[in-house]
Amino acid sequence: MEENNIENLFDRCSSFPDLDASKRFAALVGIDDAKTRLVRSLGILVNPEGLHKWGKRFYPDSSLLLGFVEQRPPLIILAGDVGTGKTELASTVGDPVARQEHIDVTLFPLSLSTRGSGRVGEMTKLLSLAFDETFKAAHKLKKHGSKAGGAIILLVDEADAIAQSRENSQMHHEDRAGVNAFIRGVDRLAKQQLPAAVILCTNRFSAIDPAVQRRAAEIFTFDRPNSEQRLAVLELALTEAAFTRKQVDEIVQITGPVQGCEYGFTYSDLTQRLLPALVLDAYPDGPIVFKRALEVITKIRPTAPFREP
Repeated sequence: MEENNIENLFDRCSSFPDLDASKRFAALVGIDDAKTRLVRSLGILVNPEGLHKWGKRFYPDSSLLLGFVEQRPPLIILAGDVGTGKTELASTVGDPVARQEHIDVTLFPLSLSTRGSGRVGEMTKLLSLAFDETFKAAHKLKKHGSKAGGAIILLVDEADAIAQSRENSQMHHEDRAGVNAFIRGVDRLAKQQLPAAVILCTNRFSAIDPAVQRRAAEIFTFDRPNSEQRLAVLELALTEAAFTRKQVDEIVQITGPVQGCEYGFTYSDLTQRLLPALVLDAYPDGPIVFKRALEVITKIRPTAPFREP
């Protein structure tokens, strides 16, 4: 495979721990349970030493029990609505994993170009190459015993375009071959027990091939933020703008499902559209005024949910 194709396998790779990633991860509020579980699961998948220490401390005769945990394929699926923080979580989770496990973690974000240009066999070859690169990098980090010398996270965003179900009668044979290549890659990482894990992000969990779903060690489902989660996102920022708690609660209420719209704001709607819109509306002439803020917010339409075709 040509050198330029190798370079196109991954988007910008990231190394952890990293201060910017730590801040971005901390900014993902309202999904604390998912964050905790994901860090814990990834930590065990890429570096089982902590699990072994826990077992020796509490269950010294638990080799069978711990074996079920350790033998899981190194695959995690993040599924849910658009704008719910899946990709940002997957892109930054390497930082808390690195800090928790005291190892360096590298993120390999699979480039959308890996899907190929449609030529027969291209996507399968590119996927295989991507897993080969992941395998080689992880193999260098494997040590004797359960302690890893580092870890690799392979991130596949918009995964339904690569791992879509082979049960679809209209699926092209090249796409089927690509799914097979993906499954072989995950199985290869599992068989070698390498310090590596794969994270899939998808808006269409039902479109993911059943064999891929079965291999997932964990499946996290993300919904639009409820009122408590919207409050967690908005409260601190709006308090900085001198809004009272009553005013914040009113904004929390109108950013949820309201008459005329059955769905509320996504996390990205709140952080990337609503809050910046309030600042830019007031800038540079004066402060953010609550009454005017309500007018601005009512003009913002929340992102429509992804609808299955």
